[in-house]
Amino acid sequence: MDAPPRDGTRRSRWATVACWLAVAPVAAWAVLRLAGLERGPLVLTTAFTPYVAAVAPVVAGLALALRRRAPAVVAALATLALVGAVAPRAVADDQPPADGPTLRLLTANLRLGSADPARLVALVRAHRVDVLTVQELSPQLAADLDRLGLATLLPYRSLSPEVGSTGSGLYARHPLHDPGYRRHRRYFLTQAYATLTVPGAPPLRVESAHPGAPYILDAVPQWWTDQRALPPATPTAGLSVLAGDFNATLDHATVRRLIATGYTDAADAVGAGLAGTWGPYDGDPIPPVTIDHVLVDRRIAVRSVDVWPVPGSDHRAVLAELRLPAA
Repeated sequence: MDAPPRDGTRRSRWATVACWLAVAPVAAWAVLRLAGLERGPLVLTTAFTPYVAAVAPVVAGLALALRRRAPAVVAALATLALVGAVAPRAVADDQPPADGPTLRLLTANLRLGSADPARLVALVRAHRVDVLTVQELSPQLAADLDRLGLATLLPYRSLSPEVGSTGSGLYARHPLHDPGYRRHRRYFLTQAYATLTVPGAPPLRVESAHPGAPYILDAVPQWWTDQRALPPATPTAGLSVLAGDFNATLDHATVRRLIATGYTDAADAVGAGLAGTWGPYDGDPIPPVTIDHVLVDRRIAVRSVDVWPVPGSDHRAVLAELRLPAA
């Protein structure tokens, strides 16, 4: 008759099982992130990759402390993958040798037109903003912004204000040409655009980005469609900037593919890529995630990026100071 297992052996087995239970989700997350395999509900969870990257070293350390070699090796590899994907966003990159004029661009999601117009105009005035892109712009909020002085600060505009979440706007200090807007298919969100003429710089096409959100599982296919419809960069032609609420982070493969066409994420370029722009600002128990971006042509230098709260909105505004190439 076999002897019953000793208590030490039983504890050792449970420790091994516990290690694998902790390591497996981290390892799976690393594989999904590196391979860009987000599908269905994983589209939503992918946004929280930076938090998993922060936890991964703890899991690896636990497996190592318990002397579980196989789980420790797997956890260490997953940690390297996740931290390697996320950490560079906190490190500034070298900038292109742009020697043209400075351009200050602010983008803000106005949450169904409920954002505080006075705060938004104050940000434009205080930071001498040259270009403002907004999402979820309502007719009433557009009128309030002009009443509070935006019409004087940024007199040129391309607007499609609408009730609800579908409105969009582009305001500028300098003249705009060829204004218009595109409309996404299923949820009818609009994206205002125009070509900006800045003295001393080449023409610059600016578009207010707002693809649909994957807020429920049924919305994920449309999220994919809207993401693919975002305009690529034109690195061998004119300069372009795409700024707004992308409803996606740098951990989503769709955004990475868009950037690969010739864009740079402005916040990532200056080491501010982990600043949350959407989260519990209206009381929701959701850790902040970075879904608002300023994507700029790689020939444009990024000098700084900051985020600013806007009362009435669950997003934070993103302010980017850019240096354009000379004409």
